[in-house]
Amino acid sequence: MTSTITDFTQYTQLRKAAGDNDPAALREVANQFEALFLQTMLKSMREASLGDPLFGDSEQMEMYQGMMDQQMAVELASGKGVGLADMLVRQLGGANAAKFDPPEQPYPISRSASVKARAATPAWSDPAAFARDIWPHAERTAKELNVPAEAIVAQAALETGWGKHVMPTRDGSTSFNLFGIKSGAGWTGDQVVRDTLEFENGVPRQEKAKFRSYDNVAAAFSDYRDFIAGNPRYSEVRNQGTDTAGFARALQDSGYATDPDYAEKINRVMEGPTMRRVLTELKAGS
Repeated sequence: MTSTITDFTQYTQLRKAAGDNDPAALREVANQFEALFLQTMLKSMREASLGDPLFGDSEQMEMYQGMMDQQMAVELASGKGVGLADMLVRQLGGANAAKFDPPEQPYPISRSASVKARAATPAWSDPAAFARDIWPHAERTAKELNVPAEAIVAQAALETGWGKHVMPTRDGSTSFNLFGIKSGAGWTGDQVVRDTLEFENGVPRQEKAKFRSYDNVAAAFSDYRDFIAGNPRYSEVRNQGTDTAGFARALQDSGYATDPDYAEKINRVMEGPTMRRVLTELKAGS
């Protein structure tokens, strides 16, 4: 797993391990370089954009954009990445390059004795495809929790970028974690370790966290239902009826996410043109 690119304390150990021709160190250094390269590329692309920024131009906005570029770079470089790290490993590994390659066989992070057959990664080509796939599960879950189905879809869309950025497992397959639920001490299933942004007193910071991993979309929604229904902490989230804004506000008030703007962001997805288009297509197809 690629470490956070802002964690400079790791480089001393990496430098020593790389000097000892440690294959894992070479792979880690190559991944770090790929993440830094992608961050620079994203920053250059943003600076080359035309027109005024959508939300104004300020030091605060520049800071948040830089952090978003950094997070995206880490995400893109993790897993299989874009191929730059593999090229560096092959070049720097010399005659022993083969032993530096990642294992061909998939392996789970969990300590389970058997490897579960994971469903193929869904081909969510656009928001409509994502919504069509999860809508039946959202409707079922919404009835069981007495909350709006479209609000659950909006939350999943916010957490995953309409299915484009579902966190991958260590072997590159999808974790199907559509709601950003962390594993926690009581979780006994598979899990993935990811870099994530958390807010403390309104200030974002980057950290590593363990998240739950599922075999398919149905399992993800079933666990989300149990997570909300079985925890007294989320009692106000349940039974919101058709109140989408109330559902989003209750999620934030209950501490579901540390982002102080979590409810606002869910509402923004709900009220956006993409959601309106998706809901129109879903209703037309029903």
